[in-house]
Amino acid sequence: MNIIGSSGSPVTPDTWNEREMRDALARRDVSEIYKQLRRHGVSQRQIAASTGQSQSEVSEILKGRQVMAYDVLARIADGLGIPRGFMGLAYDGATAVRVGSAKNPEAEEDESVKRRNFLSHAATVTMGAAVLGVEASAWNPASAQTPAPTRIGMTDVQQIQAATKALRDLDYRYGGGTCRDAVVAQLSWAQQLLDASATEQVRRHLFVALADMHSLAGWTSFDTGLLDPARGHFGKALEFAKQAGDEGLVACVLYRMGRVYLHYQEPNEALKLFQLGQVAAQESGCALTVAVLSANQAWAYGMLNRPDQVQQMLGRTKDEFARHDGREAPDWVRFFDANDLHCMIGSAQDALAVYSPEKHAPLAVAATMKANASYGPSMQRSHVFGLSMQATNHIRSGDLQEGIRTGRKALQLAERVKSQRIVDRMRPLQLEAARHRMNPDARELVEDVRLFRDA
Repeated sequence: MNIIGSSGSPVTPDTWNEREMRDALARRDVSEIYKQLRRHGVSQRQIAASTGQSQSEVSEILKGRQVMAYDVLARIADGLGIPRGFMGLAYDGATAVRVGSAKNPEAEEDESVKRRNFLSHAATVTMGAAVLGVEASAWNPASAQTPAPTRIGMTDVQQIQAATKALRDLDYRYGGGTCRDAVVAQLSWAQQLLDASATEQVRRHLFVALADMHSLAGWTSFDTGLLDPARGHFGKALEFAKQAGDEGLVACVLYRMGRVYLHYQEPNEALKLFQLGQVAAQESGCALTVAVLSANQAWAYGMLNRPDQVQQMLGRTKDEFARHDGREAPDWVRFFDANDLHCMIGSAQDALAVYSPEKHAPLAVAATMKANASYGPSMQRSHVFGLSMQATNHIRSGDLQEGIRTGRKALQLAERVKSQRIVDRMRPLQLEAARHRMNPDARELVEDVRLFRDA
């Protein structure tokens, strides 16, 4: 199929610089943008495929339906290859390059003039007085995108992998809010390498690296409450992973997208993704990946109040975890250690405790206590999740004071992590503590959690 922006497409980058198109972009008039694309020979189906919309949505927009949501506008811009700055969205490097390249080269300042202007700026800052009387900002050029190599090898791919690992470590420790923009920026540069020449082996490894980075971009987007961008990145990650033939990474992406649906209380949808991921996990031959998918299926079954299936999937999780060789596991699944195993068991029991607190709340407490005893600063977000579940189930079990004490510890750690998921996951603790409003300590905890969640 002829996709917008691909070789042979009727739409070239110059299309976005046409006067009528630029006017429509500046107004964010998506209906007019789509109409002009149709005049260029782009079908509704091509627009839908590029923007991630259904054909019916594209048809409604062509008929005049307005698009106002920032996330949707950004997705449309990215999908069609429109420089975001043309639509008044976040001004990016690609826009700067387009705008800069449109200037008359004869109007560019001579290098010697730029040197003098920078000297003036340096003198102003250092001595408090300009040397040449030129405005200090005159030397500062527009931002530009880092040039990408025309040929790449394994070293270039390894650099992407190293950047992904470093940013993933930040996500685990401090939450997606601290690193999402860096992940997206790194991804913008890394994707340029697709245009470089490379051997087939290097290209396959590049697909794996890009899939992993898109997966991290999806996860950090999800962690900061950006659902549409998360879904878009996970979709891209899935495509790259499949193109690379890496079934383990396919399973990982499906697991992460399933977790999005779990978070938004859609266990049936999550279960379908986990089951798809389980097939890929088994194909990969990685026992740890199979364990991760089994554990998450147990959690989904818990939310559906199906204790028999929970026990079955937890049994398989423990079996697969026991036989895995951590040295052979890829980076994207190594987070699943003994602490996470206990926390996932606690999550499944916590879900069942909503229906039968007297039976499952003590089991959730026991499992989460094991996890929380060993979580270190490198996994602060997981630690907060574990502590908030432990506190919630202490209260459900009748141990109010221990629940309040543990809840305060969770709240203290939560302040250090930038994660919308933590905000959402503190809600059950708030609700359980609110059942004991006659207790002044419980009442104070409820108020403190409320203030944290509102902030």
